Amino acid sequence: MAKFTLPVNSIVKEGKVFKDNFSETPMLKTILVYRYNPDKSENPRVDKYILDTTNFGPMLLDALIYIKNNIDSTITFRRSCREGICGSCSMNIDGKNALACTKGIADYGDEIKIYPLPHMKVVKDLVTDLTNFYKQYKSVQPWLQADEPLDKSQERLQSKEEREQLDGSDECILCACCSTSCPSYWWNGDKYLGPAALLQAYRWIFDSRDKKQKERVKSISDSFKLYRCHTIMNCTDACPKGLNPAKKIAKIKKLIVNTA
Repeated sequence: MAKFTLPVNSIVKEGKVFKDNFSETPMLKTILVYRYNPDKSENPRVDKYILDTTNFGPMLLDALIYIKNNIDSTITFRRSCREGICGSCSMNIDGKNALACTKGIADYGDEIKIYPLPHMKVVKDLVTDLTNFYKQYKSVQPWLQADEPLDKSQERLQSKEEREQLDGSDECILCACCSTSCPSYWWNGDKYLGPAALLQAYRWIFDSRDKKQKERVKSISDSFKLYRCHTIMNCTDACPKGLNPAKKIAKIKKLIVNTA
């Protein structure tokens, strides 16, 4: 009989408990946060923070910042704009990928579980290694490729209809919520480009000003790069900007069929 063993220090253990300084009329929430430090030969753990939500703002990112500034300075996470624009604070909140800055604490129950993005190498705590994710983004060559106009004072014009083709793609903030929610990306992340990179591929393939459509399509028309997408729709469900990567990927596939 085959025997399967987990990697050393892979079992997540129960961690420490931290209690906030409560006000006279506290509103309590318990936040469970995944903690892991690769510099220490210790198992990952889940620390518990019992907080008085009257001490900070209404969003989950406010809670994490409060924990770092007032309770446990060792907790590590990414954040920047606090407006759902930069995508830095993407993490798994109660089992679903989301941006901590756009999720209100009141929208969750008494206990909130916060983990790093799934199936990604953890750098520390809630910070994941996005090196491969950005490498895949770079591979689709996300910039305009066209001949230099004879008259450089002239703009490259688009009709309203041509511009509408790009709606739902150029709003992507590269937070990785979609790709890390996709089972195909979990198992084939080294070969399958994933929803985020393919959404950006779509953005340039369907840009009427770009002159490298055939080359772009050929570069991703691969059994792994493109066709590992099975339209599971997790990416669409996870996108914090309300985009539909699965639909755009389907349009790329349809374009390939129609031009074959």
